[in-house]
Amino acid sequence: MIRLDLSREPRWLDLGHGVRLRVGPLTTALMAAARSDPAVTSLPEGASNETIAVVMAKALARLVVEDWEGVGDADGNPVPVNPEGIDALLDILPLFEAFQLRYVSKGLLLDEEKNGSAPLPNGISAGVTSIADPAMSAADAPAASAQPS
Repeated sequence: MIRLDLSREPRWLDLGHGVRLRVGPLTTALMAAARSDPAVTSLPEGASNETIAVVMAKALARLVVEDWEGVGDADGNPVPVNPEGIDALLDILPLFEAFQLRYVSKGLLLDEEKNGSAPLPNGISAGVTSIADPAMSAADAPAASAQPS
């Protein structure tokens, strides 16, 4: 079952470490806009998944973050939200990971209840139980006996 959140109101997102972001709802239009961001479109061919994830998250955050709490300058004075500050905030690994987990992934994954899928602990099929016998290579196959006709 897909649970629709029809609210279009911004909400506070707690990233931990005393940081909260006021973000708009994640929509298809925002994801498309983030994908069209010059930082994303200028990524080199063959960029790593990690690089793409960071650049995409920053592009998305620049679109959705309306306000924040717990973010200050070197002297501890609160700073206003701005694109450079958003990028700097997401350069802090625990905050980036929290943003990815609590905001971005919620928009990318459909949460189905009781879907019965096997766990994927490392992003591949490591948690899946095989139901098929392994394929036999030509070298392992028994030699065909030639019978005269």
